Amino acid sequence: MKLKYDVVVIGGGHAGCEAACASANMGARTLLVTMDMNKIAQMSCNPAVGGIAKGQIVREIDALGGQMGLVTDATAIQFRMLNVGKGPAVWSPRAQCDRGKFIWKWRETLDATPNLDIWQDQACELLTTSGDSSIRTTGVKTIWGAEIEARCVVITAGTFLNGLLHIGRKMIPGGRIAEPAVADFTESITRHGIRSARMKTGTPVRIDKHSVDFSLLQEQPGENHPYMFSYAASATQQESQLPQLSCWTVNTNPQVHEVLRSGLKDSPLYNGQIQSIGPRYCPSIETKLVTFPDREQHPLFLEPEGTDTNEMYLNGFSSSLPMDVQIEALKQMPAFRDVRVYRPGYAIEYDFFDPTQLKHTLESKIIDGLFLAGQVNGTTGYEEAAGQGLVAGINAALKCDGTKTFVMHRDESYIGVLIDDLVTKGVDEPYRMFTSRAEYRILLRQDDADRRLTERSYELGLAKRERYDWWMQKKKAVEEIESFCSTFPIKAKEINPALEQLGTTPLQFGVKLEDLIARPQLNIKNLSHIIPELQRFIDTLPNRKEEITEAAEIRIKYKGYIEREKVVAAKMHRLENIRIKGHFKYEELQSLSTEARQKLIAIDPETLAQASRIPGVSPSDINVLLVLMGR
Repeated sequence: MKLKYDVVVIGGGHAGCEAACASANMGARTLLVTMDMNKIAQMSCNPAVGGIAKGQIVREIDALGGQMGLVTDATAIQFRMLNVGKGPAVWSPRAQCDRGKFIWKWRETLDATPNLDIWQDQACELLTTSGDSSIRTTGVKTIWGAEIEARCVVITAGTFLNGLLHIGRKMIPGGRIAEPAVADFTESITRHGIRSARMKTGTPVRIDKHSVDFSLLQEQPGENHPYMFSYAASATQQESQLPQLSCWTVNTNPQVHEVLRSGLKDSPLYNGQIQSIGPRYCPSIETKLVTFPDREQHPLFLEPEGTDTNEMYLNGFSSSLPMDVQIEALKQMPAFRDVRVYRPGYAIEYDFFDPTQLKHTLESKIIDGLFLAGQVNGTTGYEEAAGQGLVAGINAALKCDGTKTFVMHRDESYIGVLIDDLVTKGVDEPYRMFTSRAEYRILLRQDDADRRLTERSYELGLAKRERYDWWMQKKKAVEEIESFCSTFPIKAKEINPALEQLGTTPLQFGVKLEDLIARPQLNIKNLSHIIPELQRFIDTLPNRKEEITEAAEIRIKYKGYIEREKVVAAKMHRLENIRIKGHFKYEELQSLSTEARQKLIAIDPETLAQASRIPGVSPSDINVLLVLMGR
């Protein structure tokens, strides 16, 4: 049987769903191939979206016209804004979701997307054709004998490529628990010269909530603040109607650690079974014990899996120890003394491909028309995967048109930082996004993703008119607030008694309203209580007044910092405009250091700015290239 499409997406995880929707919404006839249509966008680990830096990525996906934010808002059972005690550059939204409803909301979204079909099957071979000096993909073949012809192929296979599950000394091939591994697909790609390696990740035990003594846990409720991920949902008030549930915290103790240590001899991480690299920033509980032997306790978070299930997720207790060791250790905590589990934690090893072999569009440098996104690029996390999937889907659709490419810079989005890090620096462990990875993070705040990306996405044809109109409405409202605050006069004599009550220094002379807002103790909300004209102005704003006023307030308070960072970013853009790909034979440039020559040959950067970010390429090496370019 033969099928024919513009774009075929392999894998129905978070990267695959965003890639398929983006490609189809841009007009490309798209096919999503997935092994199980009932596990679309499965949350293989914790049932949460967002978090530190990850929440910014979800906001960016939404601003670009992606779906993750909308699906999350519709299925959220708890919402929190993290890092609010710090500056707004690192505020990060996070939502706990109903795992089952999240899957079905995504399925509903895919089914309603024009130009998109779904095929339940397993890809087993990448089909290619060779020209004079290039290799091009022509589609894929599946285990059931279907040949799917496509102009572009997007691979988002997650942890399924030669996946191997570990619980104690027991090893079983699999892509997730109770799901088969994909055995031959990697080899059909690496035979063309694309390098692959192995990584490891893991997941914790799942617990029956009826066996937990919640009186011995500390409750962690969500917020009642009307935050949502999607600005489109904000515009139409389509927030989740699901009951809002609490998470719970507890600490391990020395008795737990004693039981866990007794099983280390059978741990796949320490008995030689697992040789691949695991995530440094989300270690297993046994790794915590070995790395921090003097710690007497480690925090754990018990999270609900949904409104209609007893299943709970024990965040912080990721493990591949023997199942009896895991359960016995849990029973050493009073809250879990009668614990019943649905399944133990496990580790999984899987194949990934060296991302330095990709362009910034996520297209392979070796196989024309082949795009890679998600964990197959060495990343970890739903959000990182979804952001890559969106970019790969956009560029696959654009390639079918033969028009242009879509690339985001480091000062434009966290997704741009993520992709640039992958293709420029590569990975030596599963890559996770943090705010500290972004040098322009005050420009990449969670509140202004639409300002950075929506108009650009609308020009591409991905963000639709409704989303664009809402952004223009919000943009106008924010600008009106800024204008009002920059011109409204404040008289010292009239405002000083109220300022003293708010705990801030009285004025010596009159100022503009924006000067008051810039003070740390003051904000638009508390000032509106003492300045009637400000309150009347806010009352005229459209829906989501708090969201709009917060965005305006941040721009007013941090105006100087924002402008300074824009200047720094503009300087780097000058190097971004100096294209060096194809200009040099690096092996002949003896004026470069040996390490710089080796790294430049391996990565072959597009621009001088990208070259400057390659580890091992020094500022003096960049100066040499500038001189050779006549700059």
